[in-house]
Amino acid sequence: MVDTSSSDSEIIEQAKTGDLRAFETLYRKHEHQVFRTALAILGDSQAAEEVLQDCFLRAYKHLHRLNGEPSVGPWLHRVAVNLCYSRLRRNYLSQLAVPLESLSNRLFPNLGPTPEESTQHSEISAVIQRGIAALDFKHRSVVVLYYLQEFSLEEVAYVLDCPVGTVKSRLHYARKELSQRLTSLRPQPAYEAA
Repeated sequence: MVDTSSSDSEIIEQAKTGDLRAFETLYRKHEHQVFRTALAILGDSQAAEEVLQDCFLRAYKHLHRLNGEPSVGPWLHRVAVNLCYSRLRRNYLSQLAVPLESLSNRLFPNLGPTPEESTQHSEISAVIQRGIAALDFKHRSVVVLYYLQEFSLEEVAYVLDCPVGTVKSRLHYARKELSQRLTSLRPQPAYEAA
């Protein structure tokens, strides 16, 4: 019997023999991260749940092609991102509210550690969340995968099926756009009366 501490390749090999408990173990091992990715991209928990289910349905249908080396996680995220993209394109969604509170801390880790700055930090977090939601799909997905899921540049490139240089470029432009939104929040210097 396999458990979540087993490697993906061991779990997949067991599932290939028809062991549904092994596939359930694979699901339990990766469901949270795949759901978080879909939720961050779509901004809708019901839609994210549907993407999660569709993603693992595809994994089950293509189980014979999976090998799990070193982890099936990036492949699952690739499927999930593609499903999110299809959903967005099909529904013509362009502006979404994305619940990414933790992402703002990873993008800008030195914000608001003191109580005096907590209000400002909350405002900045809200601006970052709105900024991420306003990014187009290709920039939003790279930010979610790199900062929220903490995938390496190479893993993000695999998930999005693009070169590492493209991932770096998309991250650069996404951070630049988010930075511009934050700059607009900075308090303007008060002019002294002469």
